[in-house]
Amino acid sequence: MFGFSIQKVLFTVAAIALVWYGFKWLGRVQARRNELAREQARRMREEAKSGVARGSAPEVEEMVECSTCGSFVAAQGAKNCGKPDCPHLG
Repeated sequence: MFGFSIQKVLFTVAAIALVWYGFKWLGRVQARRNELAREQARRMREEAKSGVARGSAPEVEEMVECSTCGSFVAAQGAKNCGKPDCPHLG
């Protein structure tokens, strides 16, 4: 019942090896994530010091409400909504 067989020993060794290498792989993945996070933080600090904001938000655009359909469209270069009374030409 509790006897040892070659299959049981090989299965146990394989399971232990699988868990061992799985933890090693997870450790490397976590180390790489930490390294990337440190590198990104370093770049952000350098950009803040130099005043350069490469990933900054796009410029704000003025929006106006369409008197026909009620949706908000860009004030400059607004497109026609498709309704016959739409005041926007583009």
